[in-house]
Formats: sequence, structure tokens, C-alpha cells
Amino acid sequence: MGMSELRQLDAQVWETARPRANMVHTSKLCDLGRHLVQAGAISRSDAELAQIVQEHCDAPLDRVLLAEGLIDAPTILQAQSARAGLRLASTEELARGADLPAGVDARHLIKAAAAPLRGKDGQLRLAVDSADTAQVGDALPAELTALPRIIARRRDIQASIADNARARLTADAQSRTPESESCRTWRASPARRIAAVLAVMAAFVALTVIYPAPVFAMFIGWATLTLIISTLFKMAAVCARIATGAPESVQPPMQIGAKLPKVSVLVPLFRETEIAHALITRLTRLTYPKCLLDIILVLEENDDTTRQTLAEIDLPPWMRAVVVPDGQPRTKPRAMNYALDFCEGDIVGIFDAEDAPDPDQITQIARRFQAAPPDVACLQGILDYYNSRQNWLARCFTIEYATWFRVMLPGLARLGFAIPLGGTTLYFKRDVLERLGGWDAHNVTEDADLGFRLARHGYRTEMIGTVTGEEANCRPWPWIKQRSRWLKGYMTTYLVHMRRPRVLYRQLGAWRFIGFQAHFLTALSQFILAPFLWSFWLVLLGLPHPLDTLLPQTALLWFGQLFLAAEVLNISFYMIGVSGRRHRHLLPWAPTMHFYTPLGTIAAGKALYEMIVAPFYWDKTSHGHSLQKGAAQVAGLPPIKGSR
Repeated sequence: MGMSELRQLDAQVWETARPRANMVHTSKLCDLGRHLVQAGAISRSDAELAQIVQEHCDAPLDRVLLAEGLIDAPTILQAQSARAGLRLASTEELARGADLPAGVDARHLIKAAAAPLRGKDGQLRLAVDSADTAQVGDALPAELTALPRIIARRRDIQASIADNARARLTADAQSRTPESESCRTWRASPARRIAAVLAVMAAFVALTVIYPAPVFAMFIGWATLTLIISTLFKMAAVCARIATGAPESVQPPMQIGAKLPKVSVLVPLFRETEIAHALITRLTRLTYPKCLLDIILVLEENDDTTRQTLAEIDLPPWMRAVVVPDGQPRTKPRAMNYALDFCEGDIVGIFDAEDAPDPDQITQIARRFQAAPPDVACLQGILDYYNSRQNWLARCFTIEYATWFRVMLPGLARLGFAIPLGGTTLYFKRDVLERLGGWDAHNVTEDADLGFRLARHGYRTEMIGTVTGEEANCRPWPWIKQRSRWLKGYMTTYLVHMRRPRVLYRQLGAWRFIGFQAHFLTALSQFILAPFLWSFWLVLLGLPHPLDTLLPQTALLWFGQLFLAAEVLNISFYMIGVSGRRHRHLLPWAPTMHFYTPLGTIAAGKALYEMIVAPFYWDKTSHGHSLQKGAAQVAGLPPIKGSR
């Protein structure tokens, strides 16, 4: 019967399909399968098994055969052409294309894989990727469905549309999110922003000179209040996480009669060269049926090095590159917005270039979406670091991530709060993602922003126990640059969603609105105002404090004890985060997290500066500095080099 499909097909699906393998006969094959067998392109057993696979996977026969390497794309095209009595589109026709009729959205044509082409004779024809013409009829206006048809490969059709509608598609990518939920409407010039900030700073300096102690007391008061709220918020999340357990990583049973869905995964790449081979190896290790995988490598037009590197690699048929036209802002969310319409899957996921996902990750995602309630629109996996032993900074970063993804986020989700998303190991229902307008191309933390936009529109995000390994940023200045981008994005996200507080309150409800305020205000305040809290070390050490003239020593001592108690609790939270078998080696390092915070305060200062002069600037994170041993622990691959 052939074992190629068996190796790629999920075991549970195969066990269902196996008993029926000998019951299929050539007379029961579909038209395309029968045509290919009669033409000698494939064997009867391959056609029979591919058709059985179809009954459990939402994929056409040609895709099953291509994914398994049982046939090549030119042979499939020739078969489609001969079966339908339609000729193949020429290379010249695809390159020439044709102007789109007025009112026709190029994005819909890309999704439908149908393009009007003008031949040498001047006549318009409609290029489609399938002989089954009914597949594209409902997605097109009548003036296009009436055109005579020709056959072309799906990716060639999409490339032709992209070339002819370049300007429109480029504009759509940067403005896909509704204006009311985007920061792109911030049109004030840098000069005006700088002038306004200088005026505020001048007033602040004047007040500080005239009333130094009251001004200091004001910041101390706000820092202490947000510290209390932050600590209570974390305590509630930790208690909820302990009470309910870790996010599930067990695959739910497959629903009877439910086909596994097609899954598209976007992998944005920018200035990646040596990492390309390792990336493709990692993606090849995914155990989800390859006929249902649609991996899109999202490349920037002006990134010649990465494009050239990938051109030298023979990509599998379920993996392809989409080139994003140059434009502004040059950000990851703009690139993903552009690539979204090229996706074929009902589920859209995101990986970063250096990611090492669990091999069965997509299978877990597909099964959970099939079993989840309709309002679950996003699944967030766990991010971890595979170079946690490299140096102190890598250890602290891993402790922070383990606590955030394994304790805090699951706890907050269990409490019913909306949660900010991570930038990778994210999976969305495609129809919901498109309905919300994709990602805000101007927000440098598009993931956190999208998490709350989902909540505003009535959708939920669930945590799931599948893990993706990443490389911890283990050098101080690159760490500061990355964290400053995240904090700048947090500032942006808060200001955008608080543009109309009453609307936000009505959409989120009281509980999630409180959670939104607690999360953003405490996170930003604690980073920015940390030096004011550190001043309590003076009290605890018996040294003079700036508020000695305003507050009695007992009050200052109470503040100092409160600060110390919060630090002890934070360390205990970190220890809970790394108490699992995988991270226990980091337990002795948890107390040193107190010395990790100052880097965040430096990053917050950089973020504030960039909010004024360059709010949309994307400060890329540099990668490729992990140790051989650390990378091999998760991925079994050599260390990676490149940047994101």
C-alpha cells in the first residue's frame, strides 16, 4: 500500500483509515485520481491511499500527492489541463497580467487564486489553479466568472495578482486594522511632540526645584500604590494557576467525522542567512500531515541576502516564500498583514526564525480548536529558552519567561482576564483574524495589542501546554533594545485602547477592564519608577531618605518593609515558575532577579525617548549568540545566527 503517507499522517487518523485501505478500487477513485492512474503518473495503490487520506484531512487529492512527493507540480498541472480541456497559462501571460476591474479587491483574488490575464491576442482570460471551476465561482464578480479559463499554479497566480496590484496591497498591509483601533492615526510631527514634552519637562523641573520633597513624595506614592496592585495581581494569578494546574498539553480525542484542518504558519524573516537551513529542518520535524501544512516564509523585498539564501534551497512543496513590497512602516506586523491573504489554512499560526517548536505542536492546536467553544479564537503556546545556561542574563531571562508563560498568563486566563499575547507560537482562527483587521502595522508590540482587540470583540484566548524553544537575549545592550521595544509597544497599546475609555469599558466589561488597567499601568509604572522604590533601601540600611522631612521614621520604615516584602514575594513567584523538572537548575538564581530589574528601567527610559521621536521604529532583536550545547538541548541543531 505504500508507507509514505502513513509516516506523515497523524497516528489516530491512520488507525481509522487503515482497515479501509483494501476496500478502495480504481472504479471509486475521483476523476483526477483515475486520470493520473490511467496516464501512468501514479500507481493505483498511491491513488487509493491518497484518497483515504482525503477522508480525514481537509486537502484535495493533488495536494496530498504533492506533499508526499508522489508527483510533481508540472504533472499535476498537465493533468488538470487535460481533464478540463483547458490550456495552461504561459509564462508571458502570467508576467503580463491584466488590470483588475474597478471595485474588485485584489486580496479576494489572491485568496481565491484566480487572476485575469491578457494574452497576446489581447483577449482576457481567467487563470485558476483547479479544473473544479465551482471552487472559485462564488468568490468572484460576474464579469470575471464569465471569462474563458486557463490553468496555472496557485502561487504563480498569486504572484501575478501581487505584481499588478502592488500599490493597493502595500497600502492595505499598513492600514488593515480599523483606524479606531490603530496607532497609525498619530499624525503629530516629531517637532510638535518634542516641544510638548519639553514644556512638560520644564514645568516638572520647576516644580521639583520649588517643591522637591512633595514631588518626590508624589512619585513614591504612585510607585508604592502600583507595587501593591502589581503584587496582589500576581498573587491572584499564582493562586489561580496552582488551583487549576498547568495548561493542558494532552491532545483531545479526535471528533468523529471531523477532518483535520489546513494550517498556515507565517514565519517572518529579515536578514536571515545562516539560520535558513536550520529553520527548514525544524519545520520539517513537525508531525502534522504535510498535505495540511502551508508554511509561508515572509520575506522583505529589500532583503536580498535572505532571498538569495532561500533561492538556493529546494523547499518542500508545502513551504513557500512570499515577498513583501518595500514600504513603511517596515515592521513584522505589516509583513504579516501582507502575507495573510496568501494563507490557505483555516488556522493561522506564527513562528519566529529561531523557533524550535514541539514536533506535535500543530496537531495539538488543530485538535484543541476542534474541541474548543466558538468564542476561543486564539491559542497561545508556551515560550521557553534553550540557552538558559549560557550566562547570568540568559538565566534571568529564562526565569522571567518561565514564570510569565507557565504561571502568570495561565493564572490570568483562569481568572477571566484578557491577556497580552506573545509574538510567536500563536494560532488564530483565520476568519476572526481577518474580521478584526489583522495586526496593527504601526504597533511594535502587535501581539499584546491583538490580545486585547480579541477580547474587545468578544473572543477568548486559551493557553495550551505545547512548548516552543527560543534563544534568550543574553547580552545587555541587545536585551535593553528588545525590552525597550516591548515597553514602547505597551505604552502605545495602552494609549490606543484608552482613546475612548467608555467604549473599552463597555466592550471588555468591568472585570476585564480592571485587569487591563492593572496590567498596563503597573507594568509601565514599576519599570519607570523603580528608582523611587529602590530608595527604600536607604531606610532599611539606616541611611537618610529624601522624605525624612515629610514623614516620620516609622512610616518610612513601614514603606521599606512593604517594598522588601514585595521583593520576597516576587522571588517566590520566580521560584514557582522554575520549580518544574525542566527549570530546576535555575532555582538558585531566582534571588538574583532583583538585580535584573535595573536593565528594565534603562529600557523604559529608552522607550520613553522613542515614544517621542520614533514611535513606529522597530528595533530588531539580534540572535545567534547561543551556545552549541544550549541549542542542541531543544532543537538538536547547531547554534543559529541571524536577527529578528
